[in-house]
Amino acid sequence: MGKVEENKRQKEEKLFQTAFNLFSTKGINNTAIKDIVDIAGVGKGTFYLYFKDKYDIRDKLIVKKTSELFQKAIEDYLKEDISNFDDEVIFIVNHIIDELSQDKLLLKMISRNLSWGIYKKVLNSTDKKSSYSYYDLFMESSRRQNIKFKNAEVLLFIIIEMVGSTCYSSILLNQPVSIEDLKPHLYDSIKATLKSGRE
Repeated sequence: MGKVEENKRQKEEKLFQTAFNLFSTKGINNTAIKDIVDIAGVGKGTFYLYFKDKYDIRDKLIVKKTSELFQKAIEDYLKEDISNFDDEVIFIVNHIIDELSQDKLLLKMISRNLSWGIYKKVLNSTDKKSSYSYYDLFMESSRRQNIKFKNAEVLLFIIIEMVGSTCYSSILLNQPVSIEDLKPHLYDSIKATLKSGRE
């Protein structure tokens, strides 16, 4: 990467980090683009090189942060020796839940949009480098273990949406119970969903 490209990447990253901090603490409605660029130390024109408006940076930030969550989970999963498909899914989900339990600001930021971090078409629209996504791992693992689903993409979406909503309500609001108390029920529901989704 040349100096110009590296400089652009650093500015974009600074805008992302500043927006994340402001959105997490003040909320998107109380954050103006001027707040973001002033704290990031860049001009408004630079902001508009990367983003259309504050909602665009918020959406791209959600995709970036959720895909990073899944990337970290995949990296840790690859260090393990897990051969059962359902156990693989539970490992990834548990990893995500533990990360979000430790970072409530991140959970507030992504709200219930966890599934944005798994779909290539969303990732490719925001991230210049195409990375290996959890969607890819899910599909490859099911093929490798000769597991056929009626509609794997829909099934994965339902599971991740269930996890995202559960995390938001249980971690942030402690509703209906703490996340640790809820985990066994959630994992049973995921396993039942995986079972019912098979051909």
